[in-house]
Amino acid sequence: MIKYGIGSLGAVLIGFLADLVFGDPSTALHPICLIGNLIAGLEKRIRKLFPETEQGELAGGRLLALLVMLISTGIPAMLLVGFYHISFWAGAAVEAVMCFFIFAVKSLKKESMNVGRALQEEGLDAGRKAVARIVGRDTEALSETGVVKAAVETVAENFSDGVFAPMLYLMIGGGAFGFFYKSINTMDSMIGYKNDKYLYFGRFAAKLDDAVNFIPARLAALFLILTAPLVGLDGKKAWEIYRRDRFCHASPNSAQTEAAAAGALHIRLAGDAYYFGKLYKKPFIGDDIRPVEVEDIARMNRLMVAASVLSLVVLGVCKAAILWIIAGM
Repeated sequence: MIKYGIGSLGAVLIGFLADLVFGDPSTALHPICLIGNLIAGLEKRIRKLFPETEQGELAGGRLLALLVMLISTGIPAMLLVGFYHISFWAGAAVEAVMCFFIFAVKSLKKESMNVGRALQEEGLDAGRKAVARIVGRDTEALSETGVVKAAVETVAENFSDGVFAPMLYLMIGGGAFGFFYKSINTMDSMIGYKNDKYLYFGRFAAKLDDAVNFIPARLAALFLILTAPLVGLDGKKAWEIYRRDRFCHASPNSAQTEAAAAGALHIRLAGDAYYFGKLYKKPFIGDDIRPVEVEDIARMNRLMVAASVLSLVVLGVCKAAILWIIAGM
């Protein structure tokens, strides 16, 4: 058990570093793409099995979620068991590749920085198109401030569910547990909407996502606060705004990291937004201490990357200490 725990810890470290260097590979065979295809395929089939009623769609959504979690966790688990049975090094290598596919630090930074670059070099329309690649809201009418805020909010929120939460689940249960988390997170991004199509069918997936992110979102916010002074931002203000505004969102988790980021940057985030042509009234997060500017995207990314590294160090030390204690028992 200790041996496999050490292999898993090494795999997380290697996978994280590989992601920092190479970024998330763009391929149709990416495991997260395959999970997305699984969700889409099962949705079509399951909807045919259940009536188009509230109870029917709730039941169908539960079945879809259970099948996706079972398949997305079971296949990586069987692969790891098989390769670790062949040899420790084969298993650790496969697990490192899994971790590499799960992390998204460099791609998150790259896509958000593209927004700032588009705004500065090509203008507002290009910025709107660039930010539309990474946000779910309508972007056609966003001002330059709105585009920058959307990019900053995305980096802040995705630090939790694209970096810290996967890292935490990987540290706890290895590659298979990492894919367990990503299967839920991917379902939420695909069917967790409160619109006519997914209000009932996607409810179970959305609630699952809230549950698995509840603790990670709060820990991720704390790491942003702790890291802020290390990159020249305001940790004290980050803590103040976090305590005040961390629940200023319909989701119990989304405002956690956004509040910490808003405080650290001395800007105001969130507010009303359009989704699928419909206006959603949302409270502001943070204080309007200074105007939002394009450079805030780069500042947010410095904070995100530094917090990711600090998280890796702290969680890695914690796991190593636990393994050492177990080995001595």
